Amino acid sequence: MKQSAQELTMVSAKTLEHYSERAAEFWAGTRHHDVQQNIEALLRHLPGQLPLCILDFGCGPGRDLATLRNLGHTPVGLEGSAPLAAMAREHSGCEVLEQDFLNLDLPPARFDGIFANASLFHIPSQELPRVLGQLHAALKPEGVLFASNPRGNDQEGWNHGRYGAYYSLETWRRFMQAAAFSELEHYYRPAGLPIEQQTWLASVWRKCTPPAPGKP
Repeated sequence: MKQSAQELTMVSAKTLEHYSERAAEFWAGTRHHDVQQNIEALLRHLPGQLPLCILDFGCGPGRDLATLRNLGHTPVGLEGSAPLAAMAREHSGCEVLEQDFLNLDLPPARFDGIFANASLFHIPSQELPRVLGQLHAALKPEGVLFASNPRGNDQEGWNHGRYGAYYSLETWRRFMQAAAFSELEHYYRPAGLPIEQQTWLASVWRKCTPPAPGKP
């Protein structure tokens, strides 16, 4: 069922409230998570030389911003929770855009890559095509988007105070391909576990040039 503008506003507000109220707890619980596999997956497909401009979409308290900066890149964070955005600036020393995922205002063709680690699944499915289009526009030509989302069978709704959409690989592919991205690779995480225990789907995509209006 399609959600109204008021319902979408509530989705964002309640989800951001959940994170804002637990900002310190979230930092303590995630600061040592090992996502090197994901960062490497993005970086190996990026064109060009250092430093590359990378948007950390849903940067949280800044763990991965600091990692990307220490690797010699120029990362920019984007975070909707004010307390988490402030922590990200403190922990990384990077620019952090404070923006709601459903109300983005991104500069066109600024970023070589986008790192969306555990963030895009918070966007309601009806709004996902629009948001992916905005991310597509924010990438430079041949830019690369990395996404990691919890796996599912296309369920959607509230889960412990946060809104989420939990896609299968096939459904995620349809969204990404419709937004003019071509798949570079995908894998499941955590590495080294049986497939039924790998609860995260990671995928890497390159920006394609969409066809001109009226052309196939």
